[in-house]
Amino acid sequence: MKHTLSWLALASLLLSGCSQTPSGIHQSNQFANNGLDHKAKPINGIYELQAGARLKAQWLTPELLAGLELQLNYLNKKSVPQQHNLPGLAVSKSQLQQTIRDLQRWAEQPAVTGGENFALHQLAGEDGKGNVQFTGYYVPVFTVSSRPDTDYKYPLYRKPAGMSSYPSREQIDFEQALSGQGLELFYSKSLVDNFFMQVQGSGVVEDEYGQQHLLSYGGGNGHSYRSLGKVLIEMGEYTADTISATAIKEWLAKNPHRQRELMSKNPSYTFFSPGLSKPVGAANEPLTPLHSVAVDPAFIPLGSVLLAQVPLLDAKGELTGHEFRLMLAQDKGAAIKTPGRIDVYQGIGDEAQQRSDSLRHYGKIWLVLPKDQSL
Repeated sequence: MKHTLSWLALASLLLSGCSQTPSGIHQSNQFANNGLDHKAKPINGIYELQAGARLKAQWLTPELLAGLELQLNYLNKKSVPQQHNLPGLAVSKSQLQQTIRDLQRWAEQPAVTGGENFALHQLAGEDGKGNVQFTGYYVPVFTVSSRPDTDYKYPLYRKPAGMSSYPSREQIDFEQALSGQGLELFYSKSLVDNFFMQVQGSGVVEDEYGQQHLLSYGGGNGHSYRSLGKVLIEMGEYTADTISATAIKEWLAKNPHRQRELMSKNPSYTFFSPGLSKPVGAANEPLTPLHSVAVDPAFIPLGSVLLAQVPLLDAKGELTGHEFRLMLAQDKGAAIKTPGRIDVYQGIGDEAQQRSDSLRHYGKIWLVLPKDQSL
């Protein structure tokens, strides 16, 4: 939906633009039990083939297999590039297609095909040692009205046509730069709700008649994104280990007279588009919760299958360990840059939000390709 969906993942409120330590890890991410593998060895380049690595059949879950079919739908489109020249690794469309077919064949005929038939290329991560930061995004749900009143007075806009340049967040939200142009889709009770829905890139809204509508990413205003989490850390309001999406919301609730000041620090603005029935990503295919991820296509092509060592958190947001999971590169985001970030789609509603709010921990990523590199 960034792109739908994770156009600006919620964790980007916390993380993007922060300075780095000599280890390559952002200072804002230096907190206890963050999942970093401190014993990891440097990786030779952006990708390094891991000799002897193999997949396991237990990772071919029904949810993953359903998502693979959608992934193949995307790759079969003529518009998908035939070749991806990644830093130090060339990947063809046919390789990505063959990876999915081989996984599907393995699920159907486990005795014939095995996990040893795939090549696993480890990503260098944020520090050149394979440590990749995992964050989460989701589809929020809140009530709206199709008409403005004293409670529902904050518009959710579709993108205006024919503009050579677009107004900033402050001009749109606080100076009504787009008012009266017939661009309003719905009205909410809270600019903060609108803001966080824009960060996610999409949302489900329920109108006064009880009908739910999926609003998907409908474009941006072209202004640079700035992290509110970073701003609050710089202001001395929070530290790297206390900042969170919940903390940002609490600060805005406690300081209503400063909402304009803080929110306008991020001039980037997201517009919405109605009509879709399911959340989709940049690949324009429905997203699979806990398997679909937003990536930087400069390092991971859309349509890729990834093996991920995913951080696992308890109800308090504390890391309890990692699990291996096959993931689908189906989305991208303006804040998902470099080989050190991956953004995991969590689903719709409150539980998905809770999972997203806490996840900013480290794991590892491997690009899965056929062992036969001649494809």
